[in-house]
Amino acid sequence: FHRLAVEMISVSFDMDLALRSSAELGAWFDGLAAERRGGEGRDLISVLGRAELDGQHLTDQEITAFCRLLLTAGAETTYRSSSNLLFGLLTHPEQLEAVRNDRSLLPQAIEEALRWEPPLLTILRTAAEEVELVGQTLHPGDTVIVNIGGANHDETRWEDAETFDIFRPQVPHIAFASGVHMCLGIHLARMETMVVMNAILDRLPDLRIDPDAEAPYITGMIFRAPPALPVVFG
Repeated sequence: FHRLAVEMISVSFDMDLALRSSAELGAWFDGLAAERRGGEGRDLISVLGRAELDGQHLTDQEITAFCRLLLTAGAETTYRSSSNLLFGLLTHPEQLEAVRNDRSLLPQAIEEALRWEPPLLTILRTAAEEVELVGQTLHPGDTVIVNIGGANHDETRWEDAETFDIFRPQVPHIAFASGVHMCLGIHLARMETMVVMNAILDRLPDLRIDPDAEAPYITGMIFRAPPALPVVFG
């Protein structure tokens, strides 16, 4: 699933591969949607199959499209945000040691990493009504590209915003967007990151960046993550 999901969203690099992966995922979900239509299961596909609004039901194609979106969203962002958190802690060993010694610091470390290096830099929104924004007039239907990374580094909201600091006062960020279109997987993503970090801290004693390897870095114009995190432990 993860391979197909990453291949599908890499459409700007290899269109043919993305289309093949999308078709493979679509065929799998088409079969599940048809199999579970009318069933009493509590799984997502069964619930969507039973859903009704004013006598209208979702088609199998609509269910497949929705599930394909959820699968790729879940496969892509959380491993990146977890990697960014680990990068932040590894490059600030005193903060890593604090989290290792006091796991109650993990939630605020997760939030700081999401603010400091969100896994997704931009989201699209559509203006619902005319509004003035920083000297520009937006009209209904206009597309707005929101820079999450820039917003999360707003110096009027966070002091020394460029610095990774898990001890800073907690102020809400928009790594998961905001409002009615806030990320559907927000709670799952936080839980997954907690599980990952606890497992790493439990199993890899004295985890640190490999001093003999090339220094790690975070990169990406849309999705952000380190290409690699060379470490040593034990």
